[in-house]
Amino acid sequence: MKRIGILGGSFNPAHRGHRQISLHALRALGLDEVWWLVSPGNPLKPEEGMAPLAARLASARKIARHTPIRPTAIEARLGTRYTADTLDKLVRRYPKTRFVWLMGDDNLAQFHRWRDWRGIARQVPIAVISRPGYTRRAHASSAMSWLRRAVRPAGQAKNWTRWRLPALVLLRFRPDPTSATSLRAADPAWHRQYSNARAIAQSPPSAPSPLRRTDPSNP
Repeated sequence: MKRIGILGGSFNPAHRGHRQISLHALRALGLDEVWWLVSPGNPLKPEEGMAPLAARLASARKIARHTPIRPTAIEARLGTRYTADTLDKLVRRYPKTRFVWLMGDDNLAQFHRWRDWRGIARQVPIAVISRPGYTRRAHASSAMSWLRRAVRPAGQAKNWTRWRLPALVLLRFRPDPTSATSLRAADPAWHRQYSNARAIAQSPPSAPSPLRRTDPSNP
């Protein structure tokens, strides 16, 4: 069984904060890879200011270079828009892979707004990574009230494949304060640097992983 962490998001643009969170999760959870699911469109975010999918995927591949992180736009090919539907298809598509969902405190704070969020928690374990300024709101959220009894000790994080679901683990480390919002504010036209983003998006990632058989960008 391969052990894969999934980090979904807009990646508008991808940045070193995404990279550090993912590398921390790799070590803490004993993962083989982290897949970045670059969303075609987030139902909870406005379309205004959202760069084209090809540019966002290209930025993710640039940030993820030389790591066991594999950015993919597989949701666009699966035709899914909601995490619950995506996970259902991934679990069926990769029966020899175990998945754990990765999210930041900011997403836990609004997790109760996700479609079938309880179903997601019953489908895969969830690892929540701390983010500056969100922890208090996340721990007081409606979803956390329901999930509180499902919290597992961080010291047992590498045992996540054996946990009974729902299961949630809180991972703490000193994260990078970089945010996509601040990067867009500094450079609203950031995506123009990827003028050949369509070609980049269609090309295979650099530094292919030994887990090629489970590569979501080459199903």
